[in-house]
Amino acid sequence: MSDGDQVPLFDLGETPPPVRRFGGQDVVVREVRCKSLLNRCRIDDYSFNCYVGCGHGCKYCYARFMQRFHPHAEEWGKFVDVKINAVEVLARQLRRLKPGQVFTCSACDGWQPVEQHYRLTRECCRLLLNAGFRLSILTKSRLVLRDLDIFGGHNVRLGVTITTPDESWARIWEPSASSVSDRVDVLRQAKKAGLETAIMFGPLLPKISDTDEALAELFALAADTDVGQVWTDMLNPRPRVWPSVQQVLQHHRPDLYEHYRRLMFDSAHRRAYQRQLDGRVRRAAKNAGLANRLT
Repeated sequence: MSDGDQVPLFDLGETPPPVRRFGGQDVVVREVRCKSLLNRCRIDDYSFNCYVGCGHGCKYCYARFMQRFHPHAEEWGKFVDVKINAVEVLARQLRRLKPGQVFTCSACDGWQPVEQHYRLTRECCRLLLNAGFRLSILTKSRLVLRDLDIFGGHNVRLGVTITTPDESWARIWEPSASSVSDRVDVLRQAKKAGLETAIMFGPLLPKISDTDEALAELFALAADTDVGQVWTDMLNPRPRVWPSVQQVLQHHRPDLYEHYRRLMFDSAHRRAYQRQLDGRVRRAAKNAGLANRLT
């Protein structure tokens, strides 16, 4: 998705953007206008993002690369640009677009803390569903449960991302996302509401959540919640990810620093690791009775 068409509503050189508190965290909020919202996507037919930046502040987030195109003085996780005209722009686009599957969302979490106030993702989802689109949702936020009322009776697959089954590690890597237990509860309530469900285990963190023990625990969660699909992913080497990851490692696991550095920058080492990880993931899925749901 391209967010290069957003237009600020403020003078960057003169007016300091407001710092606001959402979800217990201070973030710099800028209100902007966009020219388009729904865009073609390599994951599904379309994707959209009502926000640039994400208050969850996940240390491994691949979307950090967007700062190359939208520079901010603040670090990732400390700013959010809000596309305040997202709903009307989408309404105009839907008059001419053919319905398809929409990845929700591709470069931010649509239900990050600012969504509690702005409700843009909710309203865009409502428009898309009423226009006959299918939603493929992936979130780390319990806030998504607020919108079960508009998902019911529509073509929606609700998925959550879980990076580690360990709550203490999750707090370190995903400081402002919902707890692991809350994300599991999202799956339970979505299933109870009659929705398709899915789970993304990723990025699997080397020596932290990619061990046989951690994988067994993750796939036990998937089996216990009876999800329809399971995906896994590796740590993404996109620009700006490594500086954030290395800060975590230096503070919490300096013994893993060199291992992570090689995985990020040594392509041969990365390929060998991926083959080995894929085999262990398949075994864990098979042991949990989920081999046919692993995609």
